[in-house]
Amino acid sequence: MHILVTNDDGVFAPGLLALVQELRKIGEVSVLAPDHNWSASGHVKTLNRPLRAKPALLADGSPALASDGAPSDCVALALMGVVEKPIDVVVSGINPNANIGHDVTYSGTVTAAMEAVIGGVMGVACSLDAPEYFSGPLDYSSAAVVARVVTATMMQSSMPRNVLLNVNIPYLKLDEMKGYRVSRQGLRIYRDELVRREDPRGRPYYWIGGQAPTGVREEGTDFGDLAAGYVSVTPIQLDLTAHGFIDALRTWNWTSD
Repeated sequence: MHILVTNDDGVFAPGLLALVQELRKIGEVSVLAPDHNWSASGHVKTLNRPLRAKPALLADGSPALASDGAPSDCVALALMGVVEKPIDVVVSGINPNANIGHDVTYSGTVTAAMEAVIGGVMGVACSLDAPEYFSGPLDYSSAAVVARVVTATMMQSSMPRNVLLNVNIPYLKLDEMKGYRVSRQGLRIYRDELVRREDPRGRPYYWIGGQAPTGVREEGTDFGDLAAGYVSVTPIQLDLTAHGFIDALRTWNWTSD
């Protein structure tokens, strides 16, 4: 099995290194990741400038490629031949914070896995539900084991086309986790606030500030299962059609007065 690892925190992020080292136990690993942080970048395809992929060394001395493109660019480059050997699965992460509910539309971690399934290979996004303002280095070791288990299980199973797995992992030791649950997307509650400031010339500029997001703690959802101490595994499909609304939409009168 040939595994491509990427992320949205940058090629030198500790979560990526932990993931790479654990996935080497089940296959050959190649790395092509951004050369800087792209958190909350969403699904990007860079078409208006050239992209570069330069050699880099991870902290354990192993080789990687660092690109100036977004996470989804990194996956596209790899699948189109920058990584010469055919890729079987793309594993994105480990993100230091959860990607649940509506986060999946913002997350570079998740949209990298989306790019994988668009390219015809399996995709997994892995995120750790660490405290928002945790001080000191995070321990990714348990999350890396979970990522390996999910990846190996997926590779031995049948996955439908255009579906990826979004995996969110509680910040607990392995023996403290309650197990794995297949979850649906929950409801993320954002508490964004507009922060207006002025530069030295009196011109306004803005930050999107506010408190960290929360969610509705409902059993069976990614937010609820994660909060209860379970690894949440959510199948995400690329078909965003609101199928339940199609028949009602067909009854609309499209003629104008």
